[in-house]
Amino acid sequence: MAADRPPWYLAPLPRQIEDLALRLVVPIALINLVGTAFGFWYYRFQLASTEILAWPLVPDSPLATMFIGLSLLAFRFDYDADWLHVLGFMGAFKLGFWTPFVQLFLNGPGGIALWLYVFLVTSHLAMVGEAFLVHRYATFSIRAVAVGVFWFGLNDLVDYFVPIAGEIHHTWLRAELVTGGFSHDVLAHDLAAGAAVTL
Repeated sequence: MAADRPPWYLAPLPRQIEDLALRLVVPIALINLVGTAFGFWYYRFQLASTEILAWPLVPDSPLATMFIGLSLLAFRFDYDADWLHVLGFMGAFKLGFWTPFVQLFLNGPGGIALWLYVFLVTSHLAMVGEAFLVHRYATFSIRAVAVGVFWFGLNDLVDYFVPIAGEIHHTWLRAELVTGGFSHDVLAHDLAAGAAVTL
């Protein structure tokens, strides 16, 4: 673990919370991997209607929880994989903020059970906290940052702008649901894309 503590804006979690989380790193990692499995179940209908070629680019949040979970386990078992740590950090940060934005400001709670809505918002905000643990055990090489930028850049590109198979591949937004299917011409699509690219 790094001995020097960065400025608060790079490590906004209190040191005591960081220390506790790193002591509980294995259970936290396993919770993330269970969340990954739940996420794939959550995306089952969208995956069923998506070309297999695009499957790795559809379940964004489940992949983000997988990356951060594996990053935490790599730390715990002294496996130095800076590319994995970058993917874990970027995914947890980006999807941790993007999903609550979409749920609170675009989708709203209509159409899904209240417990699931609350779970989606709170679990994704918890991902942001996890992202800020990574500075305690990882450094990012330029090559690893390039891997993260490539993956999440490609993901945004095919999610919102240039699909690789059929329709664009981002999470189905209830705010895009119109008579007869999903419309990507509505303002919600542009707002979701703008938030994804900005994050």
